[in-house]
Amino acid sequence: MIQYKQNFNKLEEFLSSSLQCHQVLHIALDENKIDDEGVKLLSSALANYTNLLNLTLNLRFNKITAISISCLCSALVNCTNLSNLTLDLSFIQICDEGALSLGIALANCTNLSNLTIDLGFNNIGAIGAQGLGSAFANRTNLSNLTLYLIQNQIGEIGVSGLCSALTNCTNLSNLTLDLCYNKIGVLGVSSLGSALANFTNLSNLTLDLRGNQIGDEGASVLGSSLAYCTNISNLILNLSYNQIGAIGALGLVSPLVNYINLTNLKLQLIYSQIDAIGLQDLGSVLANCINLQKLKLYLNYNQIDSIGASGLGSALANCNSLSNLIIDLSYNQIGDQGGLDFCSFLAKYTNLSNLKLNISKNEINKQQQLKIKSKCLKSKRLVVFKINF
Repeated sequence: MIQYKQNFNKLEEFLSSSLQCHQVLHIALDENKIDDEGVKLLSSALANYTNLLNLTLNLRFNKITAISISCLCSALVNCTNLSNLTLDLSFIQICDEGALSLGIALANCTNLSNLTIDLGFNNIGAIGAQGLGSAFANRTNLSNLTLYLIQNQIGEIGVSGLCSALTNCTNLSNLTLDLCYNKIGVLGVSSLGSALANFTNLSNLTLDLRGNQIGDEGASVLGSSLAYCTNISNLILNLSYNQIGAIGALGLVSPLVNYINLTNLKLQLIYSQIDAIGLQDLGSVLANCINLQKLKLYLNYNQIDSIGASGLGSALANCNSLSNLIIDLSYNQIGDQGGLDFCSFLAKYTNLSNLKLNISKNEINKQQQLKIKSKCLKSKRLVVFKINF
């Protein structure tokens, strides 16, 4: 069967299209000043595309309410053959009502294997998050899920309902979940952890939980759940702005020692409370990730001194497979000695080819900066190098 593909950037173009046999549709109407009436027209036309397999629809930054979103959801119900769906409905204030409608509609799209939804900045509360969860009931075919809920108001009750439904997605291999700035707290993280424990087939995981008041306890709870996801090869964790200290950081990363497939790690703990002991513990765990090839560490705005910086440099020397390294230690207190000690160990990174290091705002004088740079350049295989003081 021929797969027709069409891209539309204007609503009028899509409405005038007569090829309802399209199987692949890309409709980008972001910032098009579309109102409820426009979405109703779009929905009426879309309902006729019953052969759709792949749909990408971008309506972000339009003047749309939950009423028209309900019409859009009714159209999606007719697209029963969809296997790939990307929806960007961010910045349009669909609120709880819109999220509820969307959850019901997606529950009828039973053939979905790849799903991406962006509902950021939509004033969605606990009721809406729980309603959205109905989309994931009996969702055993779903292998790739990306869900952005940044800056809503779902709270611990909302995330509990959502994650309870997500536990049905047992065959997920790729998961991206953005819940930052939603005040989910420790209880919310616990609910998320219960869902993650079921995703034993995950190979790629991205979690953004910035600004959720989870603290050390929440970070440790999340780490306990990650212990079940031992097949992960690519991991991105952003828990910045959560008042996480040494205990929480250690609890979060401890399971990584059993991640024998882990090759890429990005860890962001910006504006936390990690000190020298916390950084040394973090380094000790990373030292056991023997297959790690790419590492990105963002630890700016913490309480790291020269001892912590030296301990991290020493620990990472054990990551013999490491080829790409990005570290941000800016706005700490590592000083001249910490910078020198850390970079002295770089010569032992035998496979390092790409290095980006930010140690600005650490009270390192100009003379020591030259010595630190010289230490870095002793890494024999270094091809790409950048340092900020």
